[in-house]
Amino acid sequence: HVQLVESGGGSVQAGGSTRLSCAISGWTYSSYCMGWFRQAPGKEREVVALVGSGGRTNYADSVKGRFTISKDNAKNTLYLQMNMLETEDTAMYYCAASLASDNWCYENGAAAFTTWGQGTQVTVS
Repeated sequence: HVQLVESGGGSVQAGGSTRLSCAISGWTYSSYCMGWFRQAPGKEREVVALVGSGGRTNYADSVKGRFTISKDNAKNTLYLQMNMLETEDTAMYYCAASLASDNWCYENGAAAFTTWGQGTQVTVS
C-alpha cells in the first residue's frame, strides 16, 4: 500500500523559510517523477515543483529562485525548501508521485499524478 505523508507546514512570517517533507512508503518502483503542488482557497491546484527520475527539476515561475525541490532516495523522502516566503504562498501543499515519464509529468502537471499525500497547510503572514 503506497503512502505519502507530508509534514513541516505551519505558520511562517513573510520573508521567512520552512521546509516541507514527504515520507514515501510502500513504493517499490525505481523510475518515477514526484512533485509538490498547492491549492489556496477558491483556487485550483497548481504545480509548485517537479523532479523527474533522473533528477531534473521544474518550477512554477512564481517560486523560481525561492523554492528548491529535492529527494533523498536512501530515506525515501521528498523535500521542498521554501525561502523568501510571501503571503501569496499560503496554501495547502501536497506531494504526489507518478509512474509516468518525466516529460509527461512536466507537460501534464497534476493530471499525470496518481498518488497523493493528505496535504500540509502553510500560512504566511
